[in-house]
Amino acid sequence: MDNFRIIYKMLSILEESLDEPQADQKRLSAEALDISEERRKAYLEMLTDAGYIKGVEIREYRGGGSRVSTDGIRITLKGLEYLSENTIMQKMYRTVRGITDLIP
Repeated sequence: MDNFRIIYKMLSILEESLDEPQADQKRLSAEALDISEERRKAYLEMLTDAGYIKGVEIREYRGGGSRVSTDGIRITLKGLEYLSENTIMQKMYRTVRGITDLIP
């Protein structure tokens, strides 16, 4: 699993959703990203801490478990800069996306 590929995909989904009132939660789900919910939560926390996204709320409960709310998730200017500067990942993403578009 390529961590940065998934992170790039998450940021790309958020960038694509700038024209919408809210990001598509289904596309950002663990299932859609083909990762575990724990990994998704870790990515969301890292992206928030790095300032690439905002609007994520993670609550840890004393007895264990947690709740992740992404209702207000948005990409930040810093996140947009990451996408713009990361041209290698852009090329990889386009290639992978093109391949998946060809596969029925």
